[in-house]
Amino acid sequence: MTPKLAALLPDLAPWRSSRDFRLLWSQGLVTYLGSVMALIALPLQIKDLTGSPLAVGVMGAVELVPLVVFGLYGGALADAVDRRKVIVLTEAGLGLLAVVLLLNAMLPQPALWPLYVVAAGVAALAGLQRPALDSLLARIVPHDQLAAAAALNALRWQAGAIAGPAAAGLVVAYAGNVPAYATTVVCFCVSILMCRRLSPVPPAEQAAKPSWRGIVEGARYAWSRPVLLGTYAIDLAAMFFAFPNTIFPFLADELDADWSLGLMYSAGAVGSLVVSLTSGWASRTQRHGLLVVFGAAGWGLAMAAAGWTSQVWLVLVCLALAGAGDMVSGLGRSTIWNQTIPDRLRGRLAGIEVLSYSVGPQLGQVRAGAMAGWTGARPAIWTGGLACVAAVGLLTAALPKLISYDARTDEDAARRRADEGVPGRTPDPAGPGPQDAGPTVPTAVHEEPLREEPRSP
Repeated sequence: MTPKLAALLPDLAPWRSSRDFRLLWSQGLVTYLGSVMALIALPLQIKDLTGSPLAVGVMGAVELVPLVVFGLYGGALADAVDRRKVIVLTEAGLGLLAVVLLLNAMLPQPALWPLYVVAAGVAALAGLQRPALDSLLARIVPHDQLAAAAALNALRWQAGAIAGPAAAGLVVAYAGNVPAYATTVVCFCVSILMCRRLSPVPPAEQAAKPSWRGIVEGARYAWSRPVLLGTYAIDLAAMFFAFPNTIFPFLADELDADWSLGLMYSAGAVGSLVVSLTSGWASRTQRHGLLVVFGAAGWGLAMAAAGWTSQVWLVLVCLALAGAGDMVSGLGRSTIWNQTIPDRLRGRLAGIEVLSYSVGPQLGQVRAGAMAGWTGARPAIWTGGLACVAAVGLLTAALPKLISYDARTDEDAARRRADEGVPGRTPDPAGPGPQDAGPTVPTAVHEEPLREEPRSP
């Protein structure tokens, strides 16, 4: 292998240095493969029961309030308690909700209302869990390996996202909802056992109890940092205007290509995978704000093209290009978050991150579903893509510090690098390199830098 080709391959240093990273990576893959079955089956079941794009889109509205409230509180909780306990308990709750979906699907006449109740419950539990997951990575991965860890997490997401939706589409189409939901239940059982093997992650000394005052403190910090604010705002706008996944069943109908539905859900991951497999450059990049801006703009342009064309294979190519853009933007966002946010605020800022990368898609589902009911699926997609590009341009002009961010000169990044000198690292008995052992070492990441891995049964 030539040196130039080797330099493009993913950096495996986090996998070698941390047992907990390997465990969390594997657990996430198992959870994803199970969750994606329900992610495909749930909107299809609502579509079959109602025949309404709006009814499918309303699922996003049902999830919104629990996600906001519990996401913010989950951030404060992650700073105050053992994060492993939060992860295990919420994973168990998500597994129980998967059981509810399974039992409902087994009824002679499945009811509609449990689907919305489960959607709201999943949003609440995911809101509690995500900050604990997102604030875990820098406890188990050295500071200089954070970009590489983000790329490896994305690679895991893509492996599941390519195989999962295609398999789920076939399972739902040919076997029905019951086998799909049963697979989800089994995967969550395995995931819970793996989560229990994670090392304890106690809070920092003298950590305050979860409170709204603490949440406000985290929000004020984010508001005072234009770079962070820009990452949140651009991701929120991109997802609100250009996240049409919920209307893919109707797009497949309009294109007279029902066979393509699973491929539509997995196409974005194909583009993301190409970026991940050539992500060696990410460890050497310093201008991560540029990645955020150009990646989000590329996402919007590709989505606009996907909605404009009537050729299903071109739609799939455009969705793959959109996934590549989202991957680039996600790498930039997660690296900036990990490089700049102090440990004492990491859980609360992770709660805000939940809003930026989760609320946007939820609102985007409502927008896409409502507009598709009015204009059809294709116009709902291409107009949203163009609106995304315009919003990214306006936000970049309003927050110029984001695009000028440089990890070598940014003051917050310099303080985080200095924190690497805090004692508390011990060798990983399962592999070479340092592993974080104590609560004094900094925290953080977006478990995956892309559209979040679906935690939804």
